Amino acid sequence: MYRLTARQILVIAIISGLFAAGSVAVVDRLYNRFQSSKAALTDKVPKGITDPSVATDEQNNIEVYRTLSPGVVFVHSTSYARDFLGFVEPQEGSGSGSIIDEQGDILTNYHVIEGAQKLSVSLGGQKDYAARVVGGDPDTDLAVIRLIEKPTGALTVVAMGDSDKLEVGQKVLAIGNPFGLDRTLTTGVISGLQRPIRARNGRLIEGAIQTDASINPGNSGGPLLDSHGRMIGINSQILSPSGTSAGVGFAVPVSIAKRVVPQLLQNGKVRRPKLGISTRDVEAFKNQVDLPVSEGVLIVQVARGTGAAAAGLRGLQPTENGDVELGDIILGIDNDKVANSDDLFRVLDKHQVGETVQVLILRDGKRMTVPVRLMEAPDSRR
Repeated sequence: MYRLTARQILVIAIISGLFAAGSVAVVDRLYNRFQSSKAALTDKVPKGITDPSVATDEQNNIEVYRTLSPGVVFVHSTSYARDFLGFVEPQEGSGSGSIIDEQGDILTNYHVIEGAQKLSVSLGGQKDYAARVVGGDPDTDLAVIRLIEKPTGALTVVAMGDSDKLEVGQKVLAIGNPFGLDRTLTTGVISGLQRPIRARNGRLIEGAIQTDASINPGNSGGPLLDSHGRMIGINSQILSPSGTSAGVGFAVPVSIAKRVVPQLLQNGKVRRPKLGISTRDVEAFKNQVDLPVSEGVLIVQVARGTGAAAAGLRGLQPTENGDVELGDIILGIDNDKVANSDDLFRVLDKHQVGETVQVLILRDGKRMTVPVRLMEAPDSRR
């Protein structure tokens, strides 16, 4: 029988203690992350709002504003840049945000906090509270920031509703800080659904909500609410030649936020599956280059160490006589047609990192299907 010395027993006890402490710490962190994610996705109906079917429109406006406005914050950002003389000048920005959990996490637009080196949040009153960025997703123009110091007392949480069951004509309310005017309420209706808009990086955001509720600079990141006081969208853009409200505003649907926010809370970013290629739309070469198809995505370059490289996908290649050999053209993925880059982003977003997809390509005039394992590319490649 193998015998343990007293010293060995002591060492084992110490290691076991450290392992147990480490395990508790890890479990505690994971639990807090889970709780934070779970809290962020609450659909709890706010108290203090009468059923809209039995309340007057004026009463509904008053109750929604009174109940939810404490949960809408004024986000102030500061970045620093050198002018042409070399002097460092502060650049100020502002927007709105919604408190989404009791930990002090705030949902806003990515463009509100993009490049910010200092963030502060006003919850009404004279005091500003320092905040930090938890994570951001430029592709959906969404970000989460967190209060570094929380005020005394409970925070008002803006609950997330359901943007998949909206109807054109449905009443909506927007709360935000247009032109720095603290917690302003505007009302209107849903003017349209499933509107495609683009984030500042050019990526397509599908399914945006169009509303005629007045949205102006400073409203960005604030909630678009239904008559029950639940957030159904995040006010993000306006369509106006003058740059001010023209009755055509757009909100990112809360269904996207429900998918993105837990990842931002847990990872600080959204892990998107990618092939590992840089591309150009075939349509962009119309009337310039005679390509064998009129739709699809031309692979320009394949990054090393990616799923596309492992699968043998080809980009443009120089020939010995100085010409360029055409790369593969992606025509589809699994059962989805890929006519352009927007289609490619949309199809890839249906999948997870680590999955294998069947990529239909055109190579040397022949169609073939190539299995590609999706990976998380560290840059903007698709």
